[in-house]
Amino acid sequence: MNVANDMSFFTLVAGASLPVQLVMIILLITSLFSWWYIFIKVFTIKNASTDAEQFEASFWSGGDLNKLYDGLSSGRRKSQGMASIFEAGFKEFVRHKQQGRMEVSDVMEGTRRAMRAAYNRELDNLDAHLPFLASVGSVSPYIGLFGTVWGIMNAFRGLSNVAQATLSQVAPGIAEALVATAIGLFAAIPAVIAYNRFASSVDRLSVRYESFMEEFTNILQRRI
Repeated sequence: MNVANDMSFFTLVAGASLPVQLVMIILLITSLFSWWYIFIKVFTIKNASTDAEQFEASFWSGGDLNKLYDGLSSGRRKSQGMASIFEAGFKEFVRHKQQGRMEVSDVMEGTRRAMRAAYNRELDNLDAHLPFLASVGSVSPYIGLFGTVWGIMNAFRGLSNVAQATLSQVAPGIAEALVATAIGLFAAIPAVIAYNRFASSVDRLSVRYESFMEEFTNILQRRI
């Protein structure tokens, strides 16, 4: 077998020691999970932004809020995002108003609590899997580095039994050890980029939801 074949990627992986191979397998599985969550979050955040735009168009069109609420509550699809916040707040507002003899401050406080609870549920849904991506981005390089250190230790341990070390004897062991670091970076870099992008998108949606809650609260307060 020539040197070029010995230095191929699959040969280096197959020839690595068992602990290094375990590190590579862990990193590859972690990378697959992170990519799966990345695709899920892409569609989740895109749908949340689209739903927010569509709901805002309906809400600010000047239509009757009762009809808007009835359309959401009677729909087959469960309300999500801004629509869920509106539905929770309007439902609580109507319930308190029907009870009568309640202070305006109590009615609005109950409405705010209902919207805040719906808001927290929506943010939990948007934040799902983001901690995993953050963990992958921060831990994967160190896991890969552990595999690299272990591989280099084995390479130098093997050289201790050789009377004269040459580059051809050192290179394969060092190369197979560095593969672990490369796989660690392969898992970490997309996770870090995706986490930063998704966290920024979630923050923008969060501000959007909070602004809507404040505006909707003012609208309801004028209806009392």
